[in-house]
Parts: sequence; structure tokens; C-alpha cells
Amino acid sequence: MCIMRRGRIIVLLVVLALLADVILVSCSSDKDAAEWHFYQAHQLNEEGRFDEAIEECNKAIRLNPKYADAYNKRGIAYDELGQPERAIEDYNEAIRLNPKYAIAYNNRGKAYSDLGQFEHAIGDFSEAIHLDPKYALAHNNRGTSYGDLGQFANAIEDYNEAIRLNPKYADAYNKRGIAYDELGQPEKAIADYDQAIRLNPKYAIAYNNRGSAYGRLGQFNRAIENFDEAIRLDPKAALAYNNRGITYGHLGQFEHAIGDFSEAIRLNPNYADAYYHRGMTYSLQGMKAEAIADFQKCLTLTTNAQLIEAVNQQIEELLSYSELTTF
Repeated sequence: MCIMRRGRIIVLLVVLALLADVILVSCSSDKDAAEWHFYQAHQLNEEGRFDEAIEECNKAIRLNPKYADAYNKRGIAYDELGQPERAIEDYNEAIRLNPKYAIAYNNRGKAYSDLGQFEHAIGDFSEAIHLDPKYALAHNNRGTSYGDLGQFANAIEDYNEAIRLNPKYADAYNKRGIAYDELGQPEKAIADYDQAIRLNPKYAIAYNNRGSAYGRLGQFNRAIENFDEAIRLDPKAALAYNNRGITYGHLGQFEHAIGDFSEAIRLNPNYADAYYHRGMTYSLQGMKAEAIADFQKCLTLTTNAQLIEAVNQQIEELLSYSELTTF
């Protein structure tokens, strides 16, 4: 009888061991499958197929609910789709699962920045830097948020550090150039745009920014050369068309200016600044009806108090002038 009991115990232990192996294999299999879906999501994100990437992340998370990387990756996809609130929810979960996840803090900071919540963004970028002091991207992003708050000296400090950590960081040079421009130092800005372009000769926005800096220095022909190159590299760059139009206006080439403003508007029908500058150019040419129409359209597209005041002043002057000439 004892022998039979021992036999049953041995059989039971063997069965339990086999079940344990099955459970371990199942868990391992689920994690492997989750990683495969995560890899698929990464590839789809790289290809810009964000909806499909989200589906792959969903599958990965169902298989492994503690998969912090999958939450982070899904957050990136939501952010790219213009859904920063949903992105933040995923970054929150990634951070809850892994409180030392510097990349998730950086990404959440970017989502807050997209929402205009720059103080929150700076807090997250700062935590990412605390966790990883050599995180050049987080320094660059924090610099951008400081710039959005008008704190350009702080922004420059962050760009300096980003460049120290990554001397080939073209975006950091470009953004530091913007900060110098905002501080009224166009020569320093141009030096940074030069370096950004050396590092990335196809950097259309850096050409645009360098053109604007040359324009502030009154070097209008050099400005136009840079806007030309920005447009060649990015034919859909409404900003570069608008800026080139402004520069043509300074040179008295009003037809060229109107052509550029019109193209900027075609590319971006909600471009209030282009309507304003085209209106100003029409006004200078004595085309009052066209000018007033552009100014009125501008008012429907902007909430900028300074621009609204300038537009209303122009409309008032045009209407007053019309009344005087009619009388």
C-alpha cells in the first residue's frame, strides 16, 4: 500500500512538473509573441502607418500587460496622429511600469509641448535628463519649450549642452540660431544656421531661417537666395514663400511679392500672416478693394491681438482714405 501511495505521489509530481513546464512555455511564448508584435509596431511607425502600429501595440499589450515599451510605442503613434492626450495616457502607464524610463518622460514632455503646456513639458524633460544626463534629445526638447515660453537664455543653455553631447546635432544648431535671432543677435544666428546646413545640406527650414536673419540685417538679395533654396528643397514650404514675399516687398518688387503670398495661401489656406502681407502689398499698389478683402480674411483666421490691431488699423485707414477721395 505504501508502495502504491509512493507511486501515486511520484506520478502526481511528474504531472505537476509537466504542468509547470507548460505554464512556463506558455508565458515565454506570450512574451515572445508580444515582442514580435512590438517589433511590427516599430516598423509600422517608421513607415508612418500609425493606425496599424497601434493595433500591433494593442496585441503586444494584451499578451503582456506589463510591457512598458509597448505603451511607450503606442503613445508615439497617437502623438504622430495628433492625439497627444491619448499619447500622454500611454506614457503615464509606461512610466508607472518603469519609473526610470527616461525616453517615456521625454516623449510625454513632447506631448505636453504639443498641447501648449510648456511648464509640464519642461518638468518631464528635466526628469528625463535627471535619469539620463547624456540625453541630448531631452536637452534639445527642453530648450524648445524654454523658447516657447520666451526664455531664450535658458533655451540656449540647453542647446549648448545638446551640442556638447552631440556635436553633429543639426537641429540643435538650428534652434539655437532661432534663440539668438529672438535675442536680436542675427550674426550669431547665421553662424548656427551655417553649421546646421553644413551638417544637413537638405535642411530646408535652416535655409528659411538663415534667409530671415539676412533679411533682418537688410541683406535682401542673400535672404532671397536662401528662401529660393528652402523652396527648392521643400516646394510646399508656405513659410518660405511668405518670407520671400516680404523680402520682395522690401525690394519694391510687388508683383513677385504678391505671387509668393498667393502661393503661400494656396499651400496653406488658413495662413493669416500671408493674407495680411498680401493685403499690405495690394494697399501699397493702390488696390484698396483687394487689400480690404485680404485684411478681412486675415481677421477670420487669427487670434493674435497684435495682428488684429494692425489689420483693423489698415482697414480703417483704407476706408477713411476712400471716403476722403469720394468726397
